[in-house]
Amino acid sequence: MKVLAEQVITDNFQEEMARFAKALAHPTRLEILRLLSSQSCCFTGDLVEVLPIAQSTISQHLKELKNAGLIQGEINPPKTKYCINQENWRKAKLLFAAFFE
Repeated sequence: MKVLAEQVITDNFQEEMARFAKALAHPTRLEILRLLSSQSCCFTGDLVEVLPIAQSTISQHLKELKNAGLIQGEINPPKTKYCINQENWRKAKLLFAAFFE
């Protein structure tokens, strides 16, 4: 793990960690990530059906997760389909593992 951790640490390690940590700092966003990681993709409406919050609030949380790079959206007018950004998801896991090592 030591070699892997060293590969992950980059010049902007702290900025990347902070960006991911901020996105993970809300229980609703954690639940959205859990739901997205359990399926390939879903639409905002799918999340509205299972989460007890308004669509506008879910959209705001999706925006935060997308800005952090943890999810990506594919526009299928008039809807957007969201899924985990696998590359950044792996990167976040490695960064946190390196940080806590």
